[in-house]
Amino acid sequence: MIRIITTARLSGLKQDRDEAHSRAQEILEAADAAYARHVQACWELTEEAESAGRDAQAARARAAELTKALEQTQAELAQTRDTVAKQGTRLMELHKDLEAVCGSVALLRFGQLHSIHPSNEAAKAHAESFDATPDGWVSASDKPASELLWRVVELGEFAVGDWGDDR
Repeated sequence: MIRIITTARLSGLKQDRDEAHSRAQEILEAADAAYARHVQACWELTEEAESAGRDAQAARARAAELTKALEQTQAELAQTRDTVAKQGTRLMELHKDLEAVCGSVALLRFGQLHSIHPSNEAAKAHAESFDATPDGWVSASDKPASELLWRVVELGEFAVGDWGDDR
């Protein structure tokens, strides 16, 4: 069967073909753009994954450094605790020695150390054996130590004070 096509019909078919070709071209360009975006996203995700891997490796290295520093610090802490324990023991020994002399007093003559006694009464009795009067003991807070013939002070107070000056 032979079919005769008119020029109008042929021109309509060419126009449909051109429109279909244009539409196919547009779809192909859109597919190319979508593919390019997909490839770009893949590159970006790959870079992010590699960067995350590098960051994780650096974090592991830093964690190893911190672990080593922590171990060293723990060793130093153990050593310090041992030292503190030893010093605490020594401090307790010194404290016992101090308690042994805590009740002791120093007898001063014109601000200079004359003798050390176990009690205030013993110091006054000793001073009286030299020339102090039993009722002559008065508060000496206003006078310098060098102006007082006899003075009794706690041994601890004498040890930290400078009784040779004009106190």
